[in-house]
Amino acid sequence: MALNKRGSRSIIVDGNRYRWLVRRKPTYSQGLTWSPMSFAVERADLAGCATLVVRLASPRPDNWMSAATSPVLPSLVASAIVQALERGWQPEFPGSPFLLDLGADEQG
Repeated sequence: MALNKRGSRSIIVDGNRYRWLVRRKPTYSQGLTWSPMSFAVERADLAGCATLVVRLASPRPDNWMSAATSPVLPSLVASAIVQALERGWQPEFPGSPFLLDLGADEQG
């Protein structure tokens, strides 16, 4: 799964360049706050490699229920990348998406 370059943001972690992207529109379940906000990350310089999918505890800012939320900051993305690498994500090899589920106590 490759991320769309349009709308993605670049970040450098430990000397490697990554791209990250939050979906433009919420899914139906995200809009109703049934499922949390998520974002995807991949190595910017490698094509066709494993993608990291990060699920957060908070809902999307554009949810339809006006639930309280917090934005996805570059510091959170960098922290998620480091945690995923520590937990076995190998962004330089092809494979299935790696899911990192961050609970409320792990964010920030």
